[in-house]
Amino acid sequence: MKKLVVALFALPLMSSAAFAAQAGGGAAALVGNAANGKTYWESPQHACQNCHGPLGQGAFGPDLAGRGLNTVQVLRAVRQPWGIMPRFVGSQLSGQQAADVAAYFATLPKNAQPGPWRVEAKAGDPPGLRRLVNLGCAQCHSALFQGPRGNMGAINMTFDEFENLVYNHTTAIHQLRVLRGGQAGGNVDMGNYNRERVTPASLRQIYFWARDDIGFRAPMAARISKAEMGPTGASYTVDVTNAGLAGRGVIAGGVNVTLNIPADTNVVAAGGPGYQGTSMQNGKMVASWQIVRSAPGDHNTLTITLSKAGTAADNLAGNIKWASPAPKQGPSADVVNIAAAPL
Repeated sequence: MKKLVVALFALPLMSSAAFAAQAGGGAAALVGNAANGKTYWESPQHACQNCHGPLGQGAFGPDLAGRGLNTVQVLRAVRQPWGIMPRFVGSQLSGQQAADVAAYFATLPKNAQPGPWRVEAKAGDPPGLRRLVNLGCAQCHSALFQGPRGNMGAINMTFDEFENLVYNHTTAIHQLRVLRGGQAGGNVDMGNYNRERVTPASLRQIYFWARDDIGFRAPMAARISKAEMGPTGASYTVDVTNAGLAGRGVIAGGVNVTLNIPADTNVVAAGGPGYQGTSMQNGKMVASWQIVRSAPGDHNTLTITLSKAGTAADNLAGNIKWASPAPKQGPSADVVNIAAAPL
């Protein structure tokens, strides 16, 4: 039988007056807007639904809809969580946003029972994966831990760096972005976990499963240029890069780049390292390249000319797969989609 491990809104609460004052004063007097609360709740950036259900009916996390929660209670729950939910800071949920979310919850009926978890552990799963699921990480990051494994692979992350990213996420994610050559700032979707509830020993299980069993994920990316029209057709370039930190991130081996050719369109010419030609896959023509090795910071430029330019309905797009790093057992599910060419 499932055991609900997040007691997010269990009573008793800190007194409303005390927490309202601690939260900046006046929180109890804020008037919520249910429509704004619905928008916040449904935003994929905040990912609240992944644990609490699309309508607040509960899943991995407890049910919230129809419970009469007020602004101060919502603030208390996200700023000082009882269970393993991460702690969110003011920039992630303000007092007004808490009031809006509480107003939205008030419009929803209370459900008789919670819904299923988005991801559940299966018999035979390795301990690290089971820990990933049962601590709730997989509810947002999937059982493949795709996004985090990409960050880990980008810098060949040590355990200390991984631990810091979990416990101090709202600041550590900015440090990681700067380390990778970007800038601090931007969205911060996850809060900060409490090490007393998500222990370092648990994180070690997850870290070594990600590193040794399924493998860090090579941060491969590609961009297709806008078509340049010429006498023979529409020419495109495709920049394929390993976006890891040079000298440190993981090396991708056996990189396969596939472009889906629009219907009723021919490949006039193509070039770049490892061009394999065209073939039919799942009833569609594709052009493919096989790049032997892509180290962090490497760029490979591919070229292709089509008999006509793509359209909004059917445009040049594709994906990237690689042979290594890869899971110790079973096929790799790592794939990166290449967005369609600009029109």
